[in-house]
Amino acid sequence: MKALVTGFEPFDRDTINPSGEAVRLLKKRIGSLQVVTAELPCSFGNSTKALREAIEDAKPDIVLCTGLAGGRAELCLERVAINVQDARIRDNDGKQPIDKPVVKDGPAAHFATLPIKACVVELRKAGLPAAVSNTAGTFVCNHIFYALMDIAAGHPIPMRCGFLHVPYAPEQAARLGAAPSMAIEDIARGIEIVLRVSAAREGDIRTAEGKIS
Repeated sequence: MKALVTGFEPFDRDTINPSGEAVRLLKKRIGSLQVVTAELPCSFGNSTKALREAIEDAKPDIVLCTGLAGGRAELCLERVAINVQDARIRDNDGKQPIDKPVVKDGPAAHFATLPIKACVVELRKAGLPAAVSNTAGTFVCNHIFYALMDIAAGHPIPMRCGFLHVPYAPEQAARLGAAPSMAIEDIARGIEIVLRVSAAREGDIRTAEGKIS
C-alpha cells in the first residue's frame, strides 16, 4: 500500500510553512505503508496541477494533503471541502478569487474518505491535541482539499483521501505573540498516526465530533 502526503510552501510573507516542514520529516515507510511526499505551491491556479501530477507519479492508495491553519491549537482533520474560493489575502501568485467555484458546475461539497474520527482518537491517545473540523476555510487549503476529492471521484484507481490542518510552528507563534503552536516533530508524528490508522482501516468509528471549527 502506498500513501501520498503533501504540504504547502510558505505564504503571506512567512519564511516557513509547518505543513511542508513536517512532511519533509516523514519516514519513507510506516510499517508496510510506503510514503511518498510532495510540496504544493500556495496557488489557486497551480496547486491542482501539481497535485494531479503527484498523484499520477505516485499512484497512491491513500492521499493526505496538509496545510496551515494559523490560530488553531489542534491537529484538525477536515470533514468537508466546499466548492468556494473566497480569499481574504492573495495567494503566492498575487491572485485573490472571491466567490468563485473550485470546480465549475461541481457539487457543493465533497467529504473526506479517510477514517477521520478514528484518527482523532489515536492522535489524542498519543498525547496530541486533535479534532474533527467541519470547516476547511475558503483559501488554498480548502481549494486543494476539494480538488483532491474531485480528482479521486473520477480517478480510475480507487483512492481514499483527506486533509489535515496543522497549527503554527513555535517560531511563528513567537513572532506573532499569544498564538497556539505545535512543534514540527509533533506535527510529523501526528501525520504518521493518521497514515497508520488510515492504512489499517477503511470504516470510521461512530462518536460525537460535531465542532463548528
